[in-house]
Amino acid sequence: MKPLIILADGEFPIHSAPLNQLREAGYIVCCDGAADRLIATGIIPDAIVGDMDSLSGNIKDRFASIIHPNSCQETNDLTKAFDFALLQNPEKIVILGATGIREDHSLGNISLLLMYAQKSTTPVEMWTNNGVFYPIWEDKTFSVTKGCNVSLIALDSGVRIKSEGLKYPLDKVIFDSWWKGTLNECEGDEFTLHFIEKGRILVFIAY
Repeated sequence: MKPLIILADGEFPIHSAPLNQLREAGYIVCCDGAADRLIATGIIPDAIVGDMDSLSGNIKDRFASIIHPNSCQETNDLTKAFDFALLQNPEKIVILGATGIREDHSLGNISLLLMYAQKSTTPVEMWTNNGVFYPIWEDKTFSVTKGCNVSLIALDSGVRIKSEGLKYPLDKVIFDSWWKGTLNECEGDEFTLHFIEKGRILVFIAY
C-alpha cells in the first residue's frame, strides 16, 4: 500500500525514513509553500493546494494544471491539503514537513493531527526528521525497534493508560501536563497501550 503524502511547508525531509515515504508515494499533495522546494528536488507533486500566497510565479505558470487554490482564511494550508487529500479516497495519509522552522506552526500542526484522524476512517500519521506521531484514542499495539524512544502526549485531561512493553509503566501516570508520559523506552520489539480512562493521545516513536 503506497500512502498519499501531504508535504507541508515546514522542515523539508532529510532523514531517510520520511525521504523514502516521499520517494515511494502513490500520490503527493503539496502545500503551496513547499512546492518550490519539492520541485527543485526533481519530484513533481500530483496536486498543489493552498491560498497560493507562497507560490512563485514561475511555478504557478509551469504547473497551473495541478494547482487547486483555496482562499479560505478559516483554515491553514495543511488543513486545506488534508481535505483535498480525502477527496482522493486514499488508504492511508502520511504528513511530512509539518514541524520545524517555527515552533508555533509545529505545535499547531501536531495538534491538528488528532482532529484529522477523527475526521475520517483513513489512517493518518505525521513523519518528521526525528520520528513519527500517531494519534490514538483506543487500545493499540505498536511494532517497533527494541530500545527505541517513545513519548505519549495527552490532549485530554483525565486520561489513564496501562502499558505493556515500556521501560517505565504508565499505570499510575496522571496525564495533567504534556510532559507526563514522555521520554520512555520500548523494552522489546512491540508495546501495547490499554486505555483505562478514554481520551486522545499522541504517540511519538523516535527513529
